Amino acid sequence: MSVSFDRHRNRLRAAIAVTGALLLAVPALAQDAKPAPAPATPPAAAAPAPVPEPSASHLAAARQLVVASGMSRSFDAAVPHMMAQLTQTMSQTRPEVMTDLKAVLEQLKPDFAKDIDQMTDKAAHIYAQYLSEDDIKAAITFFTSDAGKNYVKSEPLYFNAVINAMQDWHMQLQSELMTKVRAEMQKRGKTL
Repeated sequence: MSVSFDRHRNRLRAAIAVTGALLLAVPALAQDAKPAPAPATPPAAAAPAPVPEPSASHLAAARQLVVASGMSRSFDAAVPHMMAQLTQTMSQTRPEVMTDLKAVLEQLKPDFAKDIDQMTDKAAHIYAQYLSEDDIKAAITFFTSDAGKNYVKSEPLYFNAVINAMQDWHMQLQSELMTKVRAEMQKRGKTL
């Protein structure tokens, strides 16, 4: 599971990087375009509306959704993954401390379980900010159904496949965009 978590995180970072590069390339290509005129008066900045603290039942439902949707799996996997990485690194660089390190890591597990619980609460607060309690309860109904459980169980598999497809699509799209932009810029006497 920790390898899948790392692979998922790395693929997501790569997809974001490709998207960012694509988005950064577009303004650079538009350097010959005339800038839009500045507005006569800048619009007044709207103060964000304060978000009321969700009710206890809303937060409890949101917390249940964090677990039922499978989101908490990534929180649960984070600490063991970090501990395994530390153990692997130390076994190569400081093998003489391994016995004590394993004992210390075992001793620290309960402390980090609290951190996982705090992250689950943070995620629940975020859900409660964006979804009504009724919407959260409807989502819980889905995720606790047989179809929802199957969705959560197979989510890592298809998410990895979608990330791979998205990376391929971004690379193809970026190449196609640059080819077309170069051809159009060439027509205007500009070489990229």
